[in-house]
Amino acid sequence: MVKYEEIKSGVIFDVGQSDHMMKDFFIGNSFMNSLVKDENVNVTVANVVFEPGSRNNWHKHNNGYQILLVTGGEGWYQEEGKSPQSLKEGDVVVTHDGVKHWHGAKEDSWFSHIAITAGEFEWLEAVDDTSYQALN
Repeated sequence: MVKYEEIKSGVIFDVGQSDHMMKDFFIGNSFMNSLVKDENVNVTVANVVFEPGSRNNWHKHNNGYQILLVTGGEGWYQEEGKSPQSLKEGDVVVTHDGVKHWHGAKEDSWFSHIAITAGEFEWLEAVDDTSYQALN
């Protein structure tokens, strides 16, 4: 049974469009709705929705940071060299400049968060299936 299916309909913010531009950096499907569309603001703010089992590759935010505000479902967050953190609605994650990490949905749950991001993305390798499935 898949948990939190209501997320795919947009509980707080519209889910947005399938994020095809990021398909090379994700396993599974994700959706993104840019919430701040002001080119004079030097951060991006987006509602990001992951279908069950979807996750992004390991990545870094260079010369910046990322703050995740979990708005629904259940997911994972992991920094390199640290244990994975189980995430649920209301959790907040701060990723500092240059820290290698990944995040995404649990295998049986939709997952959504607001991502507040500054700096340049550096996309790295995928989170391998064996490591990911050991978490669920």
